[in-house]
Amino acid sequence: MKPRLAALLVPVLLALAGCTATTGGEGPAAGPTRAARPSPFADCATLTTAPDATPAPTGSATTDTGGPLPELVLSCFTGGAPVALRDIHGPAVINVWASWCPPCRKELPAFQRLSVRAAGQLQVIGVNSRDSRDGAQAVGEDFGIRFPVLFDQGEALQRELRRTAVPLTLLVDAQGRIRHTDTSGALDDARLADLVRRHLGLVVPA
Repeated sequence: MKPRLAALLVPVLLALAGCTATTGGEGPAAGPTRAARPSPFADCATLTTAPDATPAPTGSATTDTGGPLPELVLSCFTGGAPVALRDIHGPAVINVWASWCPPCRKELPAFQRLSVRAAGQLQVIGVNSRDSRDGAQAVGEDFGIRFPVLFDQGEALQRELRRTAVPLTLLVDAQGRIRHTDTSGALDDARLADLVRRHLGLVVPA
């Protein structure tokens, strides 16, 4: 009877000691996993939805164009249907960035402010390039980035544009043509407002 009594006492002693017994070699990973953090970025469904009315340019725009956006399909950071770049309804400002790029992190808040100030006039879209999802999500959370972000781990867009450096910003008109490609470094509010006015003919507050 003594061995049987000892066997009955073992679970009680383990509970008192604050331990958890495991069976079949299962460790902590066998328990419920932590739920993934919600994405800070907006959904991409609106990117290909035609607006009620295309905003009319309020200023003069330059005529230099780089042709249409490449025929690429990129995944949305928040999931859902992939987005064909040529289906994006302009005007739009597309910013290619990465969490490991200091100038990208410096300018992202200015793009977020532009997305708020220019709502209804143009779309602000991010393209996260050659990055990890965790790194991109952390930057989005830290800087309060809320505009839609596409995920381009293989740098497909940069290869099509024959551009290697980030940050990279494209200004796209209502017809989907690239009116300007900017690689001048971290952009601030005033510089962004000037680029939008000069290349898209739209006036937004700086």
